[in-house]
Amino acid sequence: MKVLSKKEVRSLVLYSPQHIARLEKAGLFPKRVQLGPNRVGWIESEVLDWLQTRIDAR
Repeated sequence: MKVLSKKEVRSLVLYSPQHIARLEKAGLFPKRVQLGPNRVGWIESEVLDWLQTRIDAR
C-alpha cells in the first residue's frame, strides 16, 4: 500500500488543495489519512479508483 502526499495527489487529479478539500467534505473524493500532527496522505489505490470512475463515466 502506498500513501500519496498532497503534492502527488495534486499532480494526479490536477485540482487545487482547496478543491480537493471541498470534494472530500462533500464525500466525493477519498478521505485523507492523518499520518501525524501536521502530515496527511491519501491511499493511492483509493485515489486511482476514484480517477478510474471518472474516466469510466465519460
